[in-house]
Order: sequence, then C-alpha cells, then structure tokens
Amino acid sequence: MGTKQTVAPGSQKVAKQQVKNVSTSPTSASTSASTSNTDSKKNGRRHQEANALPPQKSVIVAYVLWLFGGIFGLHHLYLHRDRHAFIWWCTLGGYMGVGWLSEIFMIPEYVRDANEHPQFVQSFVAKLQAYQRPPYSAKRFLGQIMIGYLFGQLFASAIPQTIVAGIDFSWLHWLIPLFISLGIWTVGNIGRECGVLWPCLLGAFVTYPARYFIYDETYSLLLTALVSALAFDAVSKQWRRTPPRRRSPTERTLKFTGALCIYLGVWGCVIFFNGTIPDEDGGEVPIHEALHNFLASAWWTDLKQALLDTYNYAQHHGWYETWREVFESMDVDGERNAYKVLGVSATASQADITAAYRKLSKENHPDKVKDEALRPAAHQRFIEIQQAYSVLSKIKSNRRRKNKQSNSDEDAIVL
Repeated sequence: MGTKQTVAPGSQKVAKQQVKNVSTSPTSASTSASTSNTDSKKNGRRHQEANALPPQKSVIVAYVLWLFGGIFGLHHLYLHRDRHAFIWWCTLGGYMGVGWLSEIFMIPEYVRDANEHPQFVQSFVAKLQAYQRPPYSAKRFLGQIMIGYLFGQLFASAIPQTIVAGIDFSWLHWLIPLFISLGIWTVGNIGRECGVLWPCLLGAFVTYPARYFIYDETYSLLLTALVSALAFDAVSKQWRRTPPRRRSPTERTLKFTGALCIYLGVWGCVIFFNGTIPDEDGGEVPIHEALHNFLASAWWTDLKQALLDTYNYAQHHGWYETWREVFESMDVDGERNAYKVLGVSATASQADITAAYRKLSKENHPDKVKDEALRPAAHQRFIEIQQAYSVLSKIKSNRRRKNKQSNSDEDAIVL
C-alpha cells in the first residue's frame, strides 16, 4: 500500500518559480555559481589563515628582552601582549619592577601562548571544560584595583586646581570614573581573559558619588576601583576562546603609540598645571606661571633673536657656511680664548706667543704674591697662562706640519 505525498501549495509555487528562474536565466545561474565559488575560495583562504600557526617566538629572546627592557614591557611587545606591555610601561615594570621580577618563571608559558603550542592549547582546553567562566584570580584582581586607582589618581592630579584662562576645569573630576574603568578593563583583557567595558564603567560611576561622604580622596578612589573591579569580575569577565587577531605592525604601533601619548599627555597636564618649583625666597611658583615668565624674560628674547638672526644668515650664505661660523664661534679647541689670555693677536708668530708667555708667567707667578688671600687667584691665573701657551703651541706645531706635508706633496707632483 503506497504512501501519499503532500506538498504545500506555497512551497510548490516557490519550487516552480525557482525552476522557472533557472531555466529562463542561465547567465545569472552561472554568475551566481561563479560568485559562490569565489566566496568559498575566500572563506577557505581565511580559514587556512586562521588555522595557520603564528611566527614562532623564542624563549631565549623573550628572556633577553625581559632582562634588558622588561620594565618597559619589551618582552611583552615581542610576544604580542601589547596591553601587558602598556601596563608595564606605565608602572615601570609593575610598580617599580615588582611585577617584572615575578615574571621570571612565567615567560615560558607566555611564549607557548604566543606560539599556540599544543601543550598550552591542551591545558587551556582543560580550563575551558572545567570552568565556564575564568575563575577568580587574586593577582589579576589586585592588579585591576591598583591600575584603576593609578589611572584615576593620575587624572585627578591633572585637573587644574586654579582657574586657567578664565575657565574653571573642576567639573572634569566627573571623568575620574572613566579612567578608573579604563585601567580595570585594560588589566582584565590581558591574556586569555576578556570582557566589555560597560559593567565596570557603570560600577565606577555609581560608586563615585561616595566621595561626598568619604572626605579622604584616597579611600573614595579605592572604593570606586574596588566596586568597578567587582562588577567586571562578576558580569563582564569571560574566556577569550580564540587567539587574539594578529594585527599588522603598523596597526600595533599606532595603537600603542596613541595610548602612550594619551598617558604622557595626562602626566604633562599634571606637571604644567599643578607642578611647582621653588624660588629664591623659599616659596613655590606654579610651573605654568614660571614658564610664562621665562618666555617674557630678556634672556629668552635675546636667545630667540639670536636664533632668528642665525636662520636669516643661513638663508643668505647657506647652511654649511653658517655651521662653520657657529663651530668657530664655539671655540672648541680653545684657540680664541688662548689668544685672549696671552694678550696677543690671532696673527702673532710663535716667537711673539713665547715672549708674551714668558712675560706673563714672571708677572703672575704665585711666589711673587705676598698676600695669602690673593695667592689662590694668582695660582689660577698662572695655570691659565700655562694652558693657553700649551694650546697655541700645539696648534701652531700642527699647522706647520700640515704646511710642510702639503709643500712636499706639491714638489712631488711637479717632479
């Protein structure tokens, strides 16, 4: 007894329409087939690139970079751990080298992670099977709080404490939770763990108004960092199940340099707006006021005019001639000063220089000075005369030797 097949009316119409389209438009069918083949080839290449092993890193090179540039995170840059390198750069190796020293036994594991070594992959898969989410790590959690507090405290110190250019910037303190969250999020995304920013950002902004009840800024920032880290650990933290995308050197350089520029820019604001220098009376002068006074000083005006005159001279006589004039004015060999000390002209002969030296040596000999208070000055003057004569004698001797050598070369060419 046979079975009766039923076909839905709508599906039958769709099937007929598809057959009609295929029969009436063979060109479109071939085009779609070629397009699908092209897409499949592209997907195949992408799949192969994703499955290809990254360039293998060396444990020896990683240890050498750790030893000679570890406080700046050079070994982490080598292993493509850019966030870790940035944190090390900001804290000089994890708060003055503490984190740097603790990594001495962890570098082989970092290298296996960068190389996607089977041993690392096997252990990582075991962690994924054992824990649905990354387990609590006291080391990472403490690092999040410390870096979050550092970024928050740094930005708080960068806010101008006085009115600058008629503008009160005190409202910028509401951005402190943002910097705290960025520090916590950066540490939380190092290695094979990751998470989004908004949970820790929300926790920081919710907790930050406690500063109006806790008058000590240190405790209020620590509390904000603690709550933000707890929010990230409880809501946002998860495994990074696939290796990080292999960015090009240009992209890595731009991102890392941009982050460093922002960090150094905040430090620049700290120094410029809130830094002070002592004055002669024992008081403190803000650096931005000291810089303004320096730019208005006569010394800077004269220096700026001298630089402008040098530039104008170079425009008319050329940079080589300008550099030669500057080099001669620097008197690096001491010739001009020696002529001045002995009181002779630049065209004086060796006999004139020797005569002036003997005369000044007799007049300024320390043994002729009876007053003990004046004897040190006379001794210093006598040493200057001796040095000036030695410099000029050496220069004259070298010039005579060069002249004789050039004359002998000319005679040899004539012959």
